[in-house]
Amino acid sequence: MVTLHINGKDVQVDVDPATPLLWALRDNLNMTGTKFGCGATLCGACTVHINGEPVRSCTTPISAAAGQKITTIEAIEDDKVGKAVQQAWIRHDVPQCGYCQSGQVMSATALLKARKNPTDADIDAAMSGNLCRCGTYQRIRAAIKDAAQSLA
Repeated sequence: MVTLHINGKDVQVDVDPATPLLWALRDNLNMTGTKFGCGATLCGACTVHINGEPVRSCTTPISAAAGQKITTIEAIEDDKVGKAVQQAWIRHDVPQCGYCQSGQVMSATALLKARKNPTDADIDAAMSGNLCRCGTYQRIRAAIKDAAQSLA
């Protein structure tokens, strides 16, 4: 049994400690907002925050996440910055298919917590590990800038 601190609550999962956090979230805790994309940390669809930092949950074993503060897309709207990002996403019609968006929102939220007024280069660097097959990158950048302005 492993205890994880997810979205402000302690939960226990009965899985092998080597199990990727993604599968504990989705299969054991029914938290399906975090998506499986590639399983190799290449696409960012599985991004969650661990102690405020964006982390790819598809390769992070739950043993490494135990005792850490884990935030998933299910709780991001409870965060001032996360809520601003989600609202900007809506204003800019960012999602098309929507599959990658939870990972995109998690990465953008972490960026805006680290940099209040990011440059294009900051945005490109922070979002470079998040792929969008629909190609909404310009809308993503505009939404991040919009969210930053709304928080200023």
